[in-house]
Amino acid sequence: MLSIIVALTREKERYFMKFIRWILGKIIISLDLVTRSTPVKRDIATQEEINAISKQFSLYQFNACPFCVKVRRYLHHKALYIELRDAKNNLEHKQTLIEEGGRHKVPCLRIEQKNSQVTWLYESNDIIAYLDEQLRSV
Repeated sequence: MLSIIVALTREKERYFMKFIRWILGKIIISLDLVTRSTPVKRDIATQEEINAISKQFSLYQFNACPFCVKVRRYLHHKALYIELRDAKNNLEHKQTLIEEGGRHKVPCLRIEQKNSQVTWLYESNDIIAYLDEQLRSV
């Protein structure tokens, strides 16, 4: 009897924590939309050059992950149009991230090199630093 009560308590706790994470996710997304800065304005030629560079990247992310929001805010502010791939709800993207990237962790930047080699970069600060470095060359 006691084991049944403990199991039910754990199940309730699991659903409660899932609900808390859902609420926090909605708050994070809402705050992101409300406090988002305006994108950088560039001349057309420079923006087209940056858009061409951005095509070699894709960002694997979860919609409500705070570290993913941090990277998306950076992308928005710097006017970087990088493909966003939902690694939580899209099973194909999730599987690619696990098989090719090596783990189911986000944010993760997929970098396609000119020699067709693919590099996977994890950690929001590392992703932002890498993209900043790429922008310096433009």
